[in-house]
Amino acid sequence: MELKRVVVTGIGAITPIGKSASEYFDGLRNGVSGAAPITLFDSSKFKTRFACEVKDFDPNQYFDRKEARRLDRFTQFAMVASDEAVKDAGIDNESIDHDRVGVILASGIGGINTFQDDVMAFARGDGTPRFSPFFIPKMILDIAAGQISIRYGFRGPNFAVVSACASSTNALIEAYDNIRLGKADIILAGGSEAVISIAGVGGFNAMKALSERNDDPKTASRPFDKDRDGFVIGEAAGVIILEELEHAKARGAKIYGEFAGGGATADAYHITAPHPEGLGAKHVMLAALKEAGMQPGDIDYINVHGTSTSLGDIAEAKAILDVFGEKAYDLNISSTKSMTGHCLGAAGVIEALACILALTENVIPPTINHFTDDPELDPKLNFTFNEAQHREVNAALCNTFGFGGHNASVILKKYRE
Repeated sequence: MELKRVVVTGIGAITPIGKSASEYFDGLRNGVSGAAPITLFDSSKFKTRFACEVKDFDPNQYFDRKEARRLDRFTQFAMVASDEAVKDAGIDNESIDHDRVGVILASGIGGINTFQDDVMAFARGDGTPRFSPFFIPKMILDIAAGQISIRYGFRGPNFAVVSACASSTNALIEAYDNIRLGKADIILAGGSEAVISIAGVGGFNAMKALSERNDDPKTASRPFDKDRDGFVIGEAAGVIILEELEHAKARGAKIYGEFAGGGATADAYHITAPHPEGLGAKHVMLAALKEAGMQPGDIDYINVHGTSTSLGDIAEAKAILDVFGEKAYDLNISSTKSMTGHCLGAAGVIEALACILALTENVIPPTINHFTDDPELDPKLNFTFNEAQHREVNAALCNTFGFGGHNASVILKKYRE
């Protein structure tokens, strides 16, 4: 079987630093921090009282009131990003073959707000179960993919992927595989997460995973900085439309870049900590390079997982040196989580979008909030600290790693005939 080529023809995003792909790209170029005090619930008694929220989001601007009430916040985000991506791709819903268009939309946690609110309402009551009939279909994490398919009538492959913080990267890989194997012509792929809640922040606080820099939220996400103290929780959604090349050309679609390949591995080491030598991260980058038919020297930019945790940043840097050797010093590396926070199941797709910015505009988004060099990191690595840099980017690699030891990497490159 001849494998098909897969290209990117549409993008959509809603993030803590912009409520559209173009606004998000502006935020990345300018090094904007999305961190601020939490407004979604009273966090006054929590160890962490700030997050990277989507600012001023009013679902009634996008949905009628009845529909908005039936959708969890993470599904609302997913549908907003999907609408933008479909419009951006110029998809004519009247002329496409709906049986050949799919939706693979991931989430790490899904409708935690719905789960929390209904269970807390039950606990406050008289013990009589009075759950909403929409409790289950609002909460389950596959519902975002289902709702998007219903909105457009897309009847192709439709499911959710969950692999913690690697979820939306795995969704991109699944979409890529379905298209190159000829199972679909177009797939809306990505992820959505909305976990800034009592349960979400409380749970991650209990794990000691979150930064507690309450006196200075905007600089709290400090990947690769000596004084990093944990990640900043964020919320977002991103959708990338992947399309079979000949199908895209036949309809005159604009092409942002080509999806070159992806890899997936497991650390098989610990439920939350990465392998200290970055073995899983090393092997997943090698797998992505192999599938793309590329060499380490072909990569110009890596958007790293870079969560601002003490162990994770060191392990990933070790893995990059193991894979790229001396070529590692020619790379630009950056963690856009320094701006968006860690958006969990949506992290991979919005970071793949940052790679698309690098490919289309030859702009490397920065790793902001760098103040003190970490002596455990090789000083010759270019982490693109504090300011965006300009360089020719022909290929970019995007890493995401999740609790449970899940690793996923994808490679995007400039499209050429």
